[in-house]
Amino acid sequence: MSKRDYYEILEISKEASQDEIKKAYRKQALKFHPDRNPGDKEAEEKFKEAAEAYEVLSDQQKRQRYDQFGHAGVGSAANGSGHFTNVDDIFSHFGDIFGDFGFGGFGGFGGGSRGRGGQRVNKGSNLRVKVTLTLEEIAKGTEKKLKVNKYVVCDTCSGTGARSKDGFTTCTTCNGSGHVTRITNTLLGRMQTSSPCPNCGGEGKIIKDKCNTCFGEGIVKSDEVIKINIPAGVGEGMQLNVSGRGNAARRGGVNGDLLVVIEEQKHQELIRDGNDLLYLLYLTIPQAALGDTIEVPTVDGKVKIKIEPGTQPGKILRLRGKGLPEVNGYGKGDLLVNINVWIPSKLTKEEQKLIEKFSESENFKPNPGSVDKGFFERMRNYFE
Repeated sequence: MSKRDYYEILEISKEASQDEIKKAYRKQALKFHPDRNPGDKEAEEKFKEAAEAYEVLSDQQKRQRYDQFGHAGVGSAANGSGHFTNVDDIFSHFGDIFGDFGFGGFGGFGGGSRGRGGQRVNKGSNLRVKVTLTLEEIAKGTEKKLKVNKYVVCDTCSGTGARSKDGFTTCTTCNGSGHVTRITNTLLGRMQTSSPCPNCGGEGKIIKDKCNTCFGEGIVKSDEVIKINIPAGVGEGMQLNVSGRGNAARRGGVNGDLLVVIEEQKHQELIRDGNDLLYLLYLTIPQAALGDTIEVPTVDGKVKIKIEPGTQPGKILRLRGKGLPEVNGYGKGDLLVNINVWIPSKLTKEEQKLIEKFSESENFKPNPGSVDKGFFERMRNYFE
């Protein structure tokens, strides 16, 4: 099932400002909030959909990639269902843009680091890795297995940080709520502010018997093999987001993301120019004069092309569809074969006499009218 356009989801134009994007997301999130639509699965999916759209469009770099490449430029490489798999994940990311509504049904929106119960939800940090791809892998897309050293959930305590289930005590400062409220008298009247509890860090509880493996953190360092699918047509410097595969969060919460940066390995014969590929073909003087059938490389293997008799240096042969695909899956570039003629630097006496004899013929004298006049313009476009 194809994804809807992010601008359409938030009901905004592609020229919308960041303030307009934020307001549009707030409107959609309130409309489809699970507390307003209890048991409504369709509303919950639209709530997740709006959060995914906001995550991309509120980030200038992600928005630019989305505008250029569509969903393939920013989508999760781990799964095709979107960046957010549960509602709590959304609350931990974007709760801070809603402020305090003052009624229980929206308590989860009181702060970006609190969960639905008002307690703080930890967020693991993101990881960034580089993946080097060959031109052939870029042309077809590929699956990669990455061994990443990261923080994972502690097996001993299952991520709680405590030695046993009874290893916690309720925080006496916030009485388990995870936040404290202060009332301040100002010139404008009494103002109420809420902030994470300084005693328990917003978690509402304190570990009294820490795990001996993770020492109360709930996470430990370990190697993990992560499988990702890289779409065809990606380019140097493009970043793919694998949601939830970054560092695990301390004592439960939301994992960070794995940011996969694409690095291209140079091809021995082909040069990439956007979605087009360039190849410099050298012909011998007899091949250029008499014509021939030549094999040239492509990302799919070698193909044969016909060289017409009298082919001039600088001529470009276009093999349509032999380039790289668009990253969003629509269309392919071309392979441009630039013809050059190899002139030997050393000649035997016999070869020299033959060349001198040829030079006396009118057919071997330059004819300005036969010059490919579009050559310089094409070279300017492809090699500047």
